[in-house]
Amino acid sequence: MHCSRCGLCCEETEMLLTEADVQLLEQVGYVRKDFVRYDSKNFAQLRNSEGHCVFYDPNKHSCKVYKLRPLGCRLYPVIYGEGEGVITDDICAMRRTVSKTEIERKGKRLIRLLDAIDCEAENRHGST
Repeated sequence: MHCSRCGLCCEETEMLLTEADVQLLEQVGYVRKDFVRYDSKNFAQLRNSEGHCVFYDPNKHSCKVYKLRPLGCRLYPVIYGEGEGVITDDICAMRRTVSKTEIERKGKRLIRLLDAIDCEAENRHGST
């Protein structure tokens, strides 16, 4: 895929995080409460600040943690659409540069990721 660095995917993000995503960022010094929020169903999500992901630098059109970005960000623009399954996100202008092979490969990883996220949210719910 070819990214245009438009930043649309980083605006008002609802990107879900795994505990592994969170721990990786914590290991390099980021504080969980500064970049993670938990929704009403205990799903961990990236926080937004000033209308975009806390890690997005709108002046440079880049991610401050690009090499450590969450798996969901790495798989993007491949997403799971309710009732549609694995698709590319309509908001991504470059979605057509993602090959069918890449969609299939990333789609398999995405399904495993979503299963892990569901499991982690359920475990957090059970422990509260």
